[in-house]
Amino acid sequence: MTLNRRDLLKSAAAAGALGAAWPLTAGLTPAQAREAAEALGASYDRAPFTLGVASGDPQPHSVVLWTRLAPEPLAAEQDLPDVVEVRWAVALDPGLREVVARGTAPASATLGHSVHVPVDGLDAGRTYWYAFTALGRTSRTGRTRTAPAGRVSRVRFATANCQAFHDGYYAAFRGIARENVDFVVHLGDYIYEHGQVGGVPEDHVRDHDGGEILTLADYRKRHALYKGDPSLREAHAAHPWFLTWDDHEVVNDYSGSGGGAPFVRRRAAAYQAWYEHLPHRDSFGASALPDPEIHRVRRWGSLLELTVLDLRSYRSAQNLPDGTILGAEQKDWLRRNVRHAADAWHVWANSIMLSQLRGSPGGPYMFTDQWDGFLAERKEVLEHVHASGLEDLVVVTGDWHSAFVDDIRTDYDDAGSPLVGTEFTAHSVTSAAYAPEWNESNGPLMGAANPHLKYFEGNRYGYDVYELTPERLTARMRVIADRRDPRSPVTTLTSFHVDRGRTGSHEDPATKGSPAQYRRD
Repeated sequence: MTLNRRDLLKSAAAAGALGAAWPLTAGLTPAQAREAAEALGASYDRAPFTLGVASGDPQPHSVVLWTRLAPEPLAAEQDLPDVVEVRWAVALDPGLREVVARGTAPASATLGHSVHVPVDGLDAGRTYWYAFTALGRTSRTGRTRTAPAGRVSRVRFATANCQAFHDGYYAAFRGIARENVDFVVHLGDYIYEHGQVGGVPEDHVRDHDGGEILTLADYRKRHALYKGDPSLREAHAAHPWFLTWDDHEVVNDYSGSGGGAPFVRRRAAAYQAWYEHLPHRDSFGASALPDPEIHRVRRWGSLLELTVLDLRSYRSAQNLPDGTILGAEQKDWLRRNVRHAADAWHVWANSIMLSQLRGSPGGPYMFTDQWDGFLAERKEVLEHVHASGLEDLVVVTGDWHSAFVDDIRTDYDDAGSPLVGTEFTAHSVTSAAYAPEWNESNGPLMGAANPHLKYFEGNRYGYDVYELTPERLTARMRVIADRRDPRSPVTTLTSFHVDRGRTGSHEDPATKGSPAQYRRD
C-alpha cells in the first residue's frame, strides 16, 4: 500500500530529512519542490495548465469557468509575460465539436495568471464541456452544468470540507468525481495555513520564518501543492462548485473584522490566493479583491434554495453579549431572505456548527469559535426562522472532522422550544479527527449533554451526498476505507431522511445498525 503522507513526513523528520520530504521547505528550487510533492503522491496536468480546470456558481443561463497558468506550480513567480491571452470554448459534447460559446480572457500576473470567465447565454439545466488554450497548449476538458429553471423533480449534490494535504490522500474527491451529482458545495478549510505537518513540530517545517504561511507567494504555493492531488483536480473538472470558507484559508480561529496591520495584510494575501485558485463568481467582478463576497442565494429550479453563508469575514470577537458571527449587513440580508423565502427546500451552507454542543451535562461549551460563541445572535436568527414560518430547513456544515446529526431548536437550553430544522455536520476529507478512544468515551457524554443531538460518528473520513425530491431529502454519509490509499473504495455508512413538511430527521432502517459512537434511540 502507498505510504501515508503523514507517516512519510513523520519518518522523514525522525531521520532529520524533512527538508527533502516537505515540498514547501524554504530554499528548495521549484523543481526540487515538485519532486518532493510528487514523492507525496502529487502530480500535475500538462503545463501551463498544471492546476487543472474548474467551474462554479452555476445559474440557469450562466456558469463561471476557471483555470490558472502555472508552468512551475510551486514557484513563487511564474516565468510568463505580464498578460497572456487565454482562449476558452464551451460545447455540448466532450469532444468540443459542438461549440456554443467561445472567447478570450487575459491572464494577468497581478492575479497569478488566473482566469475567471463568466459564460452567459447558456441553456438552463444542461450539461456542457469546456477547455482553455494558451501558449500553444490546451487544458484538460472539464464538465459543468447550469441550474434548471422551473419545476424540478430531483437534485443531488455533494458536500466536502477539511482537506489537510499532509493528513492523507484525497480518495474522497475521487469518489465525488464519480458521483452522479449536479454540483458540489465546499464548506471550508480548503487549505491549512499552519507550519505543523502531520504531528511534526513547526521548527522542522518552514515555508517562511515561523512556519506558518504569511505572504501571497506562500499562500499561492500552498494552494498549488493541494491542487497537486489528482483527485482534487478530477472533482473540480467533473462538477460545478459552490464555495464558502472557514478559518484555515487564512489562519486558525480568525475574526475577519479584527486585527492590526500585519493581520490585514496577511488576510488580503490569503483571500487573493483563494480567489486565484477557485471558480468563484463575485458580484463585484474584477474588483472582488481584497474582500470577495461569499454569501449568496442560488436556486436549483423550484426545488432548492441554497443559501451560502460567510461566517469569517464580518464576525466580532467571541463571547460578547452583542457579538456577531454574521455581521450586521449579512444578518439583515439573511433575515430578508428568510422572510421572503420561496416554497422549496432551504439548505444553508454553513462552515461551522450551528447547533449547541456541550461537552458534558450542564458543562461549558466546547468550541466558542462556532455559533456557540454567539448565543444571542443564533437565538435571534432561529427565532426569526420560526416566526417567519420557514419550513424545510436543512443546514449542512463542515469543520468538526466528524459526523453529527442535530435537531435545530430556537433555544437549545429549552428542549421544548420550537423545532425548526435539521443540521448535518460532515466527516472531513482527510483532516485528522479525534482518536477513536476519545470518540468512544465522549460520544455518550455529548449525547447526554445535548438532547437535540441524534447521531455522532468520528472515526471515518469522506463526504456527504444529498438527494432532494418534492417529498423527501436524503443525506448519505459516504466514507472511504483508508485515507492512506489514494484509490480507497467509498461506501455509504448511513443515511438520514427529512420528510417535506415534517421538521426533524430519521435514520434509514437499512443503515441504522452501522457503527457510531452515539445514536439516540
